[in-house]
Amino acid sequence: MNYHRILLKLSGEALMGQQQYGIDAERLMQYASEIKAVAATGVQVAVVIGGGNIYRGVQAEAFGLDRVQGDYMGMLATVINSMALQSALEKLDVSTRLLSGLTIQKVCEPYIRRRAVRHLEKGRVVIFGAGIGSPYFTTDSAASLRAIEIEADVVLKGTRVDGIYSADPEKNPDAVRFPSITFDEVIAKNLNVMDMTAFTLCKENNLPIIVFDMNTPGNLARLLNGEAMGTLVSMDGTATARNNKAPLPDAKHSALQPTVGPQPEQA
Repeated sequence: MNYHRILLKLSGEALMGQQQYGIDAERLMQYASEIKAVAATGVQVAVVIGGGNIYRGVQAEAFGLDRVQGDYMGMLATVINSMALQSALEKLDVSTRLLSGLTIQKVCEPYIRRRAVRHLEKGRVVIFGAGIGSPYFTTDSAASLRAIEIEADVVLKGTRVDGIYSADPEKNPDAVRFPSITFDEVIAKNLNVMDMTAFTLCKENNLPIIVFDMNTPGNLARLLNGEAMGTLVSMDGTATARNNKAPLPDAKHSALQPTVGPQPEQA
């Protein structure tokens, strides 16, 4: 099926590349190029990126810090990564907006649902930083919630493996990949797709998830062009339109595509 609006979830750890911490410039530009290629086809793209390459809130208690304080530190780490991705995209002449769950007026807009949707309709790549702005929620939960709020057609979770396996494929060579699976089967098999809050949000709102290898150049575009890859998680294991709507229009001919020609800047 053709996706009109997607939410891409990226892990902060993936930005490290071969480094031990921080941001690898080559990996960052690869992600930016992948997103640019997809956005150029008319697909509306929103992005949520984690902060594990800088700091993870769940580490706080291990360090003797307050968990809530640690979670806010983790949210700030996601803003740093979001700013880096925004800068990389703009270096490639992609129009972007960074919306934050925390109020940081100097570097990003506050998250307002209608504003986010408006940016998407105008063809801008929207990056959601700082999670949902509250502790005890992961960036997976933020990705699921934002995808539901902006009425995305799918959550694309980019990882370093090519889908969901019966066991960790990096540790077990006999692990079997599932090309598709239902929400109920994921729960029954106790598979690690997202944290349970994020996964439940997607299940209750009939929002499909595709887990795929984001580190192979071109995979994102190939996936959106209909090539079978990764693992699809949905209510019945098939790529039906969300909420039983009619098939989605081709993104290149959507009535919601931004109008060609100069327009006054709007929030």
